[in-house]
Amino acid sequence: MKLVVERFTHNALALLAVTTVLFFMFRLMPGTPLAAFINENLNADQQQAMLEQFGLDRPMWQQYFIYLGNLLQGEMGLSFFQRRPVTEILLEVLPNSVILTLTSLIVAYIVGVLAGAWLAWKRGSWIERVAVPAVLATRAAPEFWIGMVLLALLSFNAGWFPSGGASSPGLDYDNEWQRIASLDYLHHLALPVLTLALYLQGLPLLLMRSNMLEVMHEEFVTMARMKGLSEWRVVIGHAARNALLPVVTAFALGVGLSMGGNVVIETVFSWPGIGRLLVQAVTVHDYPLAQGAFLMIALVLALMNFVADLLYMVLDPRVSHGRAG
Repeated sequence: MKLVVERFTHNALALLAVTTVLFFMFRLMPGTPLAAFINENLNADQQQAMLEQFGLDRPMWQQYFIYLGNLLQGEMGLSFFQRRPVTEILLEVLPNSVILTLTSLIVAYIVGVLAGAWLAWKRGSWIERVAVPAVLATRAAPEFWIGMVLLALLSFNAGWFPSGGASSPGLDYDNEWQRIASLDYLHHLALPVLTLALYLQGLPLLLMRSNMLEVMHEEFVTMARMKGLSEWRVVIGHAARNALLPVVTAFALGVGLSMGGNVVIETVFSWPGIGRLLVQAVTVHDYPLAQGAFLMIALVLALMNFVADLLYMVLDPRVSHGRAG
């Protein structure tokens, strides 16, 4: 329990540090945050009234504590351009980002774990010599480049998938769940998921392969072979199960990291998620919205980091026992 509280405290302090940096970063930039919003035709009194409306006429330290107080109540301010609460805007696009991230990670980790175990089994073969460089190439290639190649091949040339967006124009749904469960939504989701999964599968594949190569020399694997079990059953049923621990914790961390890295994918495919919203907010100098999007990504990252710590303690009791001792 003590270790759980310690991990939670570390992540909470990290989130507070990110919040503080974001707050002062936007407000200490040259000019007023409303510079792009205030019409030059407004007189001094009207501009002052607008500053008061957004609370920007108060001392910086007061703005900071007011902002923290509002965050504790789930309020992130008012968007300069949309004139709507930032929290409301973010919650509208959050499901799209979560669905894209989780679907891509699940596909990447299922393929990566199975392929990694198989490559460890094929250690030293020509298959491994070809597959490992190919995996490293997809991992090293920029996300936008992979996305543009898949767009050119599967959308513009083959016409199999839409080139962008989350739904076809003119379609209307009764509620959000109906839209997400529709075949049209899944059709639009397929290409961004394929792009992100190709980029993400390198980590679980190489991690699983490395762990498997170590586990394959353990005594329990030798005993399984001596019992006459088939090689594939030894690999999957015994070695792979014990090599999964770092991969499982990497999956939890991958959710947070992918949420932050989805900016490129969502921009390339015009996917209406937090990443694309962040780019748009920065472009039009909508500081409350950009700050809220950054904070939402940091919150997901801190939360998944905490979940990864808990998973590691649950799956490997030696961690908690070692700290307790």
